[in-house]
Amino acid sequence: MLLHPKKRSRVLLMLPVTTGSSSYQMIENAFDRRRLRLAFDRAAPGFDSVATLHREIAGRMLDRLSIIRLNATTILDAGSGTGYATNLLRKRFARALVIDLDQSESMLRQLRNRRRSFLNWLRLPRSTVCADFQRMPLASASVDLIWSNLALHWAEEIPAVFAEAYRVLRPGGLLMFSMFGPDTLKELDRTAGEEGFRVNRFVDMHDVGDMLVHSAYGDPVLDMEYLTLTYTDVAALLRDLKAQGSICTQGLARKGLGARSTYARVVAGYEQLRGADGRLPATFEVIYGHAWKPAPRVSPTGRPVIGIRAT
Repeated sequence: MLLHPKKRSRVLLMLPVTTGSSSYQMIENAFDRRRLRLAFDRAAPGFDSVATLHREIAGRMLDRLSIIRLNATTILDAGSGTGYATNLLRKRFARALVIDLDQSESMLRQLRNRRRSFLNWLRLPRSTVCADFQRMPLASASVDLIWSNLALHWAEEIPAVFAEAYRVLRPGGLLMFSMFGPDTLKELDRTAGEEGFRVNRFVDMHDVGDMLVHSAYGDPVLDMEYLTLTYTDVAALLRDLKAQGSICTQGLARKGLGARSTYARVVAGYEQLRGADGRLPATFEVIYGHAWKPAPRVSPTGRPVIGIRAT
């Protein structure tokens, strides 16, 4: 698997805070939460060995965070997986309490096992919580920064995650996330779709922006880029996806993909996309976003409050 950093394009979207009816439409989704959790549990032991894209995007998110002025004493990594991103956050906010939250107990177990191998981790304020980020067992207004790397697209209801994050954030707190967009795995979707199979449908960047606005966040900013991974063959791509815990959560994916005749047709179709370098491309549309929970406009005494924030 190779990452081609030059094969990308970027779009920046800054959304004004407006009111009115939402323009987005929810994707029809027969979501299987239990199947998803089991897939990540099975993937946990080998996840770090195939998480190239997760690590790359975490680094790009951190670059974006570095230009934002934020004094965070409590940080939540929502959908933390095995904890790679929280290690980066711990270096950026050396004195902060970092909370790793994931619905997969096995992912968190991998994180705890790794932490025990480093004595210094025993002295750092960190906590793990096994929970769904649509219903987080955290107090309201208790977190300064909610970070979520490539996890939101696995949510059953993204607006519900935004609403829950808004509840948990302190006034003036920041939500920062990355997620996959609708062109993700477009080559596989185009090829496998001809055989009647399904690739997850991901939400468009503009619709994500609408969700943030209608969840009362302030100053939402989103941008998008395409990243291309390349593989020696289709089998290598499918192994990577399975090893990452990626499954079709929307509707019922037909089980015949493993049948030899059908698999051969999918491979033959994908082979038409082999590049001049002799490798097969897999496109990932990555959406980056951040937004603030506004500070209250009225003080406890009833006087107006004017918020000033430097970025």
